[in-house]
Amino acid sequence: MKLGAFSISLAVKDIHKSKAFYENLGFKVFAGDIEKNYLILKNGNSLIGLFQGMFENNILTFNPGWDENAKQLEEFDDVRTIQKHLKKEGVQLESEVDETTSGKGSFVVMDPDGNAILIDQHV
Repeated sequence: MKLGAFSISLAVKDIHKSKAFYENLGFKVFAGDIEKNYLILKNGNSLIGLFQGMFENNILTFNPGWDENAKQLEEFDDVRTIQKHLKKEGVQLESEVDETTSGKGSFVVMDPDGNAILIDQHV
């Protein structure tokens, strides 16, 4: 199964302090809008999303169809295909993508320790 680009989405208390901290670790702003309380930072192939006031806990995020530069991949497993596979394996979904649609879509699963995993396709 090809899940696409991986990032961690962090629920931060002060996006300006978090931005400065991760910049000190060598991350650079890649996308987002600090005025809208979210930024995506990149260091090599590593991506970190900073989100202030948008959700309570950190989220592991995969983007089918994208590489780590948010460039569309020629070949990838559609979010609906991934969802169908997980459902067949008995994985409980917290939210689902409408399998009758195409293109953009997302769903959420929880790992055994309660960590949210967002499968979020943008293409």
